[in-house]
Amino acid sequence: MDSLDRRQGLSSEQVAQRVRDGLSNADEGIKTKTEKQIILENTFTFFNILNFVLALFVLLVGSFKNLLFLGVIFSNIIIGSFQGIRAKRTIDKLSLISAPKASVLRDGKLQTIPVSGIVMNDVLHLSTGQQICADAIVLEGEAEVNESLITGESDPVLKRAGDELLSGSFIVSGSCYAEVEHVGRENYANRIANGAKYVKRTNSEILHSLDFIVKTLGFTLVPIGILLFCKQFFLLHDTIREAVVSTVAAILGMIPEGLILLTSVVFAVSVLRLSRYKTLVQDLYCTESLARVDVLCLDKTGTITEGTMQVDELHPLTGYTEEDMTAPLEALVQVLTDDNPTYNAVKAYFPGGSDWKAAATVPFSSARKWSGAYFGERGTYVMGAGEFILGERFGALREHTEEYAARGERVLLLAHSAKPFLENKVLPDDIEPVGFILISDKIRTEAPQTLRYFAEQGVTLKVISGDNAVTVSNIAQKAGLPHAENYCDATTLHTDEEIAGAIEQYSVFGRVTPQQKLKFVQALKDHGHAVAMTGDGVNDVLALKEADCSIAMASGSDAARTVSNLVLLDSNFASMPQVVKEGRRSINNLQRSASLFLQKTIYSTVLGVLFIFLSASYPFEPIQLTFISSITIGIPSFILALEPNNERISGSFLANVLKKSFPSALTMILGVLFLTLFKEPLNLTNPQVSTLSVIVAFAVGFMLMFKLCLPFNALRGALFGTMVAAFFVGYIGCMDLVSMVPLTAPMLFILIPLLIVSVVFMVQTNHFMEHFAERHTRRLLQSRFFQNHRRKRHEAAHKDRHAARRMRRRTEQPSRVRDGKRA
Repeated sequence: MDSLDRRQGLSSEQVAQRVRDGLSNADEGIKTKTEKQIILENTFTFFNILNFVLALFVLLVGSFKNLLFLGVIFSNIIIGSFQGIRAKRTIDKLSLISAPKASVLRDGKLQTIPVSGIVMNDVLHLSTGQQICADAIVLEGEAEVNESLITGESDPVLKRAGDELLSGSFIVSGSCYAEVEHVGRENYANRIANGAKYVKRTNSEILHSLDFIVKTLGFTLVPIGILLFCKQFFLLHDTIREAVVSTVAAILGMIPEGLILLTSVVFAVSVLRLSRYKTLVQDLYCTESLARVDVLCLDKTGTITEGTMQVDELHPLTGYTEEDMTAPLEALVQVLTDDNPTYNAVKAYFPGGSDWKAAATVPFSSARKWSGAYFGERGTYVMGAGEFILGERFGALREHTEEYAARGERVLLLAHSAKPFLENKVLPDDIEPVGFILISDKIRTEAPQTLRYFAEQGVTLKVISGDNAVTVSNIAQKAGLPHAENYCDATTLHTDEEIAGAIEQYSVFGRVTPQQKLKFVQALKDHGHAVAMTGDGVNDVLALKEADCSIAMASGSDAARTVSNLVLLDSNFASMPQVVKEGRRSINNLQRSASLFLQKTIYSTVLGVLFIFLSASYPFEPIQLTFISSITIGIPSFILALEPNNERISGSFLANVLKKSFPSALTMILGVLFLTLFKEPLNLTNPQVSTLSVIVAFAVGFMLMFKLCLPFNALRGALFGTMVAAFFVGYIGCMDLVSMVPLTAPMLFILIPLLIVSVVFMVQTNHFMEHFAERHTRRLLQSRFFQNHRRKRHEAAHKDRHAARRMRRRTEQPSRVRDGKRA
């Protein structure tokens, strides 16, 4: 654009042409899923489709009472969809970009337009406090820019004519006109964020264990179902209705549908509880991921620090006292109207007023690097950068300032002259230094306690920042970070091998680029660590997406919020311990409750296979299994799963569950086999066998529930007593509904000894499992089938990472050449 164009801006015709050419600033950032996508993802799962097919078979034979199991499926869909849509709407409300309007020069006049209305070559007018909404080149004027959300560097950067402004950064002071050089997806912020546009699979051991169980059963359900139906219909000559109902009952018993629902409910309750702590959970399973992490990567700004400055102390020079600095500083903050982080820190340190009257004031500017006032007889006082106030004379004080800087302090100089300002607001020649004002990033009040909590839990803490490594190290030491003195300047790391070695050796990293943050997280994961990452800027997006659990601050960039599993709505890191506690409660209680569900899955699967070869009908109907599941599994598991539980997580989820569920499942299998095999010698009819099998299932279920309730408290005692009473009420009052018959004397004669033997056998099997189950479970986890399942997960994750790298390579390519240089 020529100089005339720069004064006039674009014309209406030029704007319209650029819109037609697709050169407008339409949002190209990371989008949340649509509500339709969320509902479809929660509806069409392998588990749900399987149950819908079974329901169709039952519906076709007209056994409507046996469709009650669909309630679990619909509940699971509703919970997952509700949480996903709730999280999406909350994130959308946090705004796509902090500055929804932009001031542009068009047809020679300043106009206020939506950010999406900006086009290529628009001339923006930017002033203090505004966010830069498109990459631009400064045409005239100068301003200090905070690029922390983009680069991680919290120090303001001075921008003059010809300098580049990056979208997503903020004007700290000054004002300028700038010409837009990139729009939409070509903006720097969007090019980084686009590298995170890939699907990341949930890293949840519980979810993977359930997925393994369901898919394993999925391979066996179809052949078992077909063989069982054929046996009952063709060999035993049952009616088609009886054959279908029995087959569906066997298959339903094999599917832990209640466990899937319970898992969703437990994590959904965690979501609601965490909302009281201003924490938005976008992924139901991320609280488990956070509870399991052993490395937590922290961003300095917004996590350890508040993003504001504070005065640490006043350091008067020789010949002056602290009182000689206090009065002038109180007067300066009273009369100056500056608005930058260092001035605001001084103003907060001196909240009291002053009776000094200013005859003249000089506000802060990026060029001067100081501000001050002339107070008549009291002379002139200024504060700012020592190099700009004293010029060449500052050399005598440089050693002191470098010493403070090494401690992570920022140094302002207070200087005095008896003379007023010279012409054009030039400082008097005899200006003399009075003392230093030492300023640092303000550490969050709760940060030391939060860092101490994670350290006590055995979580290794890493601070990764774009700021100077020495400064970050000193701030981390003040906050109480363990081993904060071990710091590394990331500009010295050039290869992946150097990064992999450094991430294990050091605790604090400075001058880290967005790509290096990503490589740090990948290196930790390659070393076998479970990694959590906090961040708030576009520079954190790639690492946040890669981490096992990602946490963003609501005050940060929209891209960071969108890709993260957790969003701290009040941007308060103190909520993190509560999230960990919720994860522990969820995992530990789910491990206990899952034993109830897998007990039924194990005995139903084994019985389903055995009854293919036995010349007897399957003894259960779907309605009976619903009755058993509700009282011995469903209700107690939900109550037990919501109890407080802050114990540390130990062992494998699958190992812990199998150790508790296998003894009761084996007891149940032997009891049903006894009744089936000795049906004729014991003179039992099919309905009587079915009734006795249901009672045995209840008895075994109550024995397992008794064990899980130990040690008893008021809640568990009331739960156990209520469930036993519910069984008798259901049996006596709803006998026809649950397809059971009254107990006769011969039935009781068989039942009582059977129950006694079952108790003794289950106790002995439990003792056996305590000693040997862990070893057998490890063998299961090392089995070829389980390893193949795990390998497929790893291959899928590798494909995700490869897709992400391809996306990043595309977005990192120079998108446009301007004046012979990379834009």
